[in-house]
Amino acid sequence: QTRSLLSVFEEDAGTLTDYTNQLLQAMQRVYGAQNEMCLATQQLSKQLLAYEKQNFALGKGDEEVISTLHYFSKVVDELNVLHTELAKQLADTMVLPIIQFREKDLTEVSTLKDLFGLASNEHDLSMAKYSRLPKKKENEKVKTEIVKEVAAARRKQHLSSLQYYCALNALQYRKRVAMMEPMLGFAHGQINFFKKGAEMFSQSMDSFLASVADMVQSIQVELEAEAEKMQASQQELLSLEEAVYTPDFDVAAPQINRNLIQKAGYLNLRNKTGLVTTTWERLYFFTQGGNLMCQPRGAVAGGLIQDLDNCSVMAVDCEDRRYCFQITTPNGKAGIILQAESRKENEEWICAINNISRQIYLTDNPEAVAIKLNQTALQAVTPITSFAKKQESPCPSQNMKNSEVENDKIVPKAAVIPEAEQLIAPGTPIQFDIVLPATEFLDQNRGSRRINPFGETEDETFPETEDSLLQQMFIVRFLGSMAVKTDNTTEVIYEAMRQVLAARAIHNIFRMTESHLMVTSQALRLIDPQTQVTRANFELTSVTQFAAHQENKRLVGFVVRMPESTGGESLSTYVFESNSEGEKICYAINLGKEIIEVQKDPEALAQLMLSIPLTNDGKYVLLNDQPDDNDGSPSENRGAESEA
Repeated sequence: QTRSLLSVFEEDAGTLTDYTNQLLQAMQRVYGAQNEMCLATQQLSKQLLAYEKQNFALGKGDEEVISTLHYFSKVVDELNVLHTELAKQLADTMVLPIIQFREKDLTEVSTLKDLFGLASNEHDLSMAKYSRLPKKKENEKVKTEIVKEVAAARRKQHLSSLQYYCALNALQYRKRVAMMEPMLGFAHGQINFFKKGAEMFSQSMDSFLASVADMVQSIQVELEAEAEKMQASQQELLSLEEAVYTPDFDVAAPQINRNLIQKAGYLNLRNKTGLVTTTWERLYFFTQGGNLMCQPRGAVAGGLIQDLDNCSVMAVDCEDRRYCFQITTPNGKAGIILQAESRKENEEWICAINNISRQIYLTDNPEAVAIKLNQTALQAVTPITSFAKKQESPCPSQNMKNSEVENDKIVPKAAVIPEAEQLIAPGTPIQFDIVLPATEFLDQNRGSRRINPFGETEDETFPETEDSLLQQMFIVRFLGSMAVKTDNTTEVIYEAMRQVLAARAIHNIFRMTESHLMVTSQALRLIDPQTQVTRANFELTSVTQFAAHQENKRLVGFVVRMPESTGGESLSTYVFESNSEGEKICYAINLGKEIIEVQKDPEALAQLMLSIPLTNDGKYVLLNDQPDDNDGSPSENRGAESEA
């Protein structure tokens, strides 16, 4: 009966031990969470104070937020003190009692159980010896020793059993206390925490929280109003036609602004990666003053790509891509090639770069200057018959005639500027490409020997250039040529320039063929810079007029008189844009014609050649001479250095 009852008590003690371990884990978790709350509130307070030190790019309304967060940081610090005190109370009144119960009472029962088992085993062994004693009287001494051993074992077992039974009985009372005492400490700690919290957060805290709630509500109202505006804007944008999103949707008739002095947008930049391989990179480009800037994605600012002052720009064909244009440096070196996404963007970029290259941006009112220049080009008399002639005030020659009639006396007439119709016939076609030069066009009309359609002569070498006393090379771009009615005045060249430029502006023609103009003492040659093939050749004796533009110093033109198959002669004016000053080309042509005139007189030729320095190969070059007016006569104050 005793051993059966003992097994019941032992089973109860084992169950109590398992439950106590689980309860201790739960209480330790509560205590750990409270400690984590202390650390979390401490870190939260620091983070609230750190908001003021953040460098926000947009700081609208931060003053109110900073002051509010400072107050909340102070409140969190006070709460952190309460949480720390609560954690200490939980450790002393909840966790510690259950740990003591497990380590003291439950461990004591387990130890006494082990001692009781050892004593029982010793008693069983001594009883086994006692049972094997013989009946002979000779073994009395052994019998006495075994009897004593049995008595000691029984006494020890009795003592250990009594201690074990008492511990098991006491455990039934101690477990009740151990279960309720920790929870009593937990409840007192929480109540104390809430009481101090209620005392700390008085009515002033309630008013503060109410003001913060009102501020949050007002911000929410502003957010809803802003959201409605953004939603309305989105609906308005989404209601537009699909053509707005289509690139180059107005390719047939784009609205082009030709008065731009600033331009920005995405372009494709051509990069050469090998001898024959290239890549295209989409980048953001913008103009700043006289510079073309580029800003890659992710970059803070843009970098300089090319200086646009005195540069030239023209549309080019590149790798079967549309809307490409090339920027050429003032010294004639080919620059970068860019691609726009539409015809409108392509032409506006070309117009903007052209305006910038004229340094219009340096004037007081660059927009007005650009508008004026473009209006002047559009109002110019062009070979297109749809353009009416400008209504101008009477020219000085007409005023002079009127004054002569009124005074009834003869006055020597001043130089009269001829009318445009007297210089160039209305409706005269303009040729914009040098691939088929005007001389070839004339040769085809009169049936004489024609030039190769690719601009190449039958003999690609000109032996006369080797013996020429003068060789000057200039980088030029062909603008156009047209037939004229007279070569008596340089005004015919100025009028041809005006009509060619106006026609290019009106018809959006920006492509220009670049060539090398070789001026010798016998002829003018246009040479392809890539193949060195002669595109056109004009005998110097057939050049009757030549002049540079009075305002745009890089424009130059000359008149060529060619015989017709019918026996007459035709006049054609050729207009070019040069990388250097046009007066240098005029001076070179004038010097070549002077050489032709004096070649018949060896003494005059020698005197002329002595004033011109020689190169290493014995050719004459121009260094310090220039024309003093627009018809190509020499002057002393301008340099005429050119590329040889």
